[in-house]
This record gives sequence, structure tokens and C-alpha cells, in this order.
Amino acid sequence: MRKLFEQIGAFLKTPPGVIVAMNVIWHIIVWAAGINPNYIVSAIVFAVDIAVAYYLLDRLIFFYAQFILPIQNSKYRNEIYSRVKSFEGKRGPALFIKNGRVIMQEGEEEKRGPGLIVVDTASAVVLRTDTEIKDTVGPGIKFTKGNEYIAGSVDLRQQWQYIGPDGGSEKTDGTTRDEVEIKATISIKFSIRRPKQNKPTESGVTSEYGYDEAAVRNAIMREFIEVDEEQKTLISWEEIPADLVVGIWREYVHKFKLMELFSPVNERGESGLQVIEQMINKRVTKSNVEAMDSIGNLTKEWVESREYAQLQKHGLEITEVRIHDIHLATEDEEQIFVQWKPEWMKSIQQEERSMSDTEALIATVAREESSKRFASLVAKSFNVESVESNPFKTLAALIKPIKEFVLEQSVAGNDMEARLRKLNDLWKWMVDHDAEFMRLQERK
Repeated sequence: MRKLFEQIGAFLKTPPGVIVAMNVIWHIIVWAAGINPNYIVSAIVFAVDIAVAYYLLDRLIFFYAQFILPIQNSKYRNEIYSRVKSFEGKRGPALFIKNGRVIMQEGEEEKRGPGLIVVDTASAVVLRTDTEIKDTVGPGIKFTKGNEYIAGSVDLRQQWQYIGPDGGSEKTDGTTRDEVEIKATISIKFSIRRPKQNKPTESGVTSEYGYDEAAVRNAIMREFIEVDEEQKTLISWEEIPADLVVGIWREYVHKFKLMELFSPVNERGESGLQVIEQMINKRVTKSNVEAMDSIGNLTKEWVESREYAQLQKHGLEITEVRIHDIHLATEDEEQIFVQWKPEWMKSIQQEERSMSDTEALIATVAREESSKRFASLVAKSFNVESVESNPFKTLAALIKPIKEFVLEQSVAGNDMEARLRKLNDLWKWMVDHDAEFMRLQERK
């Protein structure tokens, strides 16, 4: 009984229910007043009221439905009208895709029927039925049919993924040419491949992140199979970049010895790690790369990059790869330290000898430069004739530029004043003896 009354109450809230209730109340009032109504006229008026109510309800739904969503396509008006009209009845799911994730109310995914999907500018989805792939949907609004549902969704934004001991569960173990096991922390910047020219979607929305229909479809629907120890594993599109980069890392690290990873290995002074990082970036961004032999030397032979081809096939692109940290296997650390210690001591001694030689060379050059500068300074006032005729005058001329140089180059202080006093005293002594020398010359 309670359910029956709830259904009756729900019906009376609708426009037809209001008309029925008003007619019943009107006839009760007329009957209570003792008025004998014309039932044929009442039936006709009731039918007209019901028809007008249904028509007005239908047109009002059509009008106001257009303001529920920001539709820009005229053909969407009928679609949103039909969804709103059947909202309380049998309808499909109403979903929102934000940053590649499906957001819905509880129970929405179980609904079947014409539905609605709102996709933000950073997302895209692929729709399918139980038997086939139907459509790829970019940012905007999509009205789905009764048998369609989401096969997968993607985030169109660029993403950073960290792998290795400090970055995630992905294993980055590798072995150097001298059989030392190491691990690396690697970061990868990747995204769904972007179109060369950004165009608006069917809904009229242009995503700032770029939307390529074929790339989205390939990323979601094409399977990527990882073969590990004779077992095949399907991995999602988000895991493909890491899987490819780890494979390249292991290939190249095996071409270098452990010491070479941290030492210059080419004429540009780049270390082995720098070379490996550059080669990984080339392998994932270019269709052809220069081959490398088994000891880390480029062979000038160009080969196709399998990793780049795989990324293109699956609608992905990697824009940057960085190698951050290198970790040694714990059991190898002590042994490696013992092996490296003699080499380190030898390198330190060579560096000390080199620094000593450099300091000695700098000191020698400085002395020579000082001698040349001093000679140039005093030569300006040095006169050969005066040396032969009057040695005191020559010495006085020699002291004068030295005093001027001290004044220019020295900073104020007690030491400078003491030196200037000595030079002045010496200069006065020369002048006094010059006068005596001249008198002796005149007597002769």
C-alpha cells in the first residue's frame, strides 16, 4: 500500500497529475453544491487540458534542455532533449571524463540505453559495443547509443614517469661490460602523440593539449606485448614508454665499463652516462640513429630505431629521458671500492703533480712579467748620457717613477707610508750628493 501511495503521489506532482487532481476537486465542489454538471463537456475540457499540458511540457523541456550543456552543434539540441525527457525513465549512463579518468555516480556504469559523456579538454575516450569499436571521442560532448560503452580513456597532457630504485616498481637493473650490476633512476616525459595542426573536435572544442583521433585509438586499442622469460604479458599504453626505455638502457650500459660511465669517453669530454642518455633520447625521438659497437664507439652506420616505430604504432611520443642516479648492488660495493682504491690514489697523485707543475709555471711567468714591467717602468726616465756624466742624477730619476708606481698601485696603510718615506729620504740623499758632485766637477 505504501508503494502504491508513493506512486500516486509521484504522479500527482506531474502536470497531468495536477490537471487530474484539479478536475476531481472541481467536480467534488460542484457535486457538493448540488449542481448537475454536463459530463460530456467536462470530458472534452479534461482531454484538452491533458493535451495542452503534455504539449507545453514537451516544448518547455526542449527549450530548457539546451541550457543544460554548452552545446555548439545544432543537431545536439534533439539529442539533449531526448536525454532530458527520458531522464527519469530508461536511460543510459551520464559520465564525465576528467584528466583521462571516468567520473560517475554509483550505478551509472550498469545502465544501458542512450547516454551522455562530457569530456574535458585534457581527455579522450574510445567507444565500443560488445562486437566492434565504434568511435573515438575528443574533448566536448558525446551522445552515446544504447549499446555503446567506454573501451578506454587517456590523458592528453604530457606526463613525467619515474622508474628505478627511487622512482617506481619498474626494474632498471643492468650489467656493465666488466660485469658489475647497477640500477638507475630514470625519468621519462611522454604523452599521446599530438597532431601537427590542432583542429576543433566535432563538438567545436579545441584542446590546448592537442587531440589526434588515430593516436588515441591506437594507444587504447592496440595491444603491446612484453616478452619476459618466455612469458607474454599485455601492458597498458601508460607502461609502454618505461618498458622501451629500460630495454635501451640495458643495451647501452652493457657497452661500457663501470669507470667509463663516470669518465670522458669521447673527444667532447662526455662521460659514458651522458652518451647513454643522449642515445636513449635519439632512439625514442628519431626514426634512424647511429649504431654503436660493443665497446661504446659510434660506427657511423645508421640503423632504424625499433623503439620509435613502436611508439608511432601505439600513438605515443617521448619528448625527454633523463638518467638521475646510479646504484650499485649492495654485495658489490665493498669489492668495487677495493678495486678502485689504487686507481683513485694514482689519480690523486697525478693531480697533485700536475697542480705543483702548474703553480711553478705560474710563478715563473709572474716573475718574468714583473721584471719586464719594472724595466719598462724605469726605462722611461733612464738616460744613458746622464749615467756617464752624473750617476746621482740618474739614480734620482730612477727612484721617481718607482715612487709614482707605489702611489698608484698600493692601498693606504702603514706599510705604504713607510716605503714612501724611505724612497723620499733616498731621493733627497741623491739630490744632496748631486750638488756636491757638481761642485767637485767645477773645481776640476
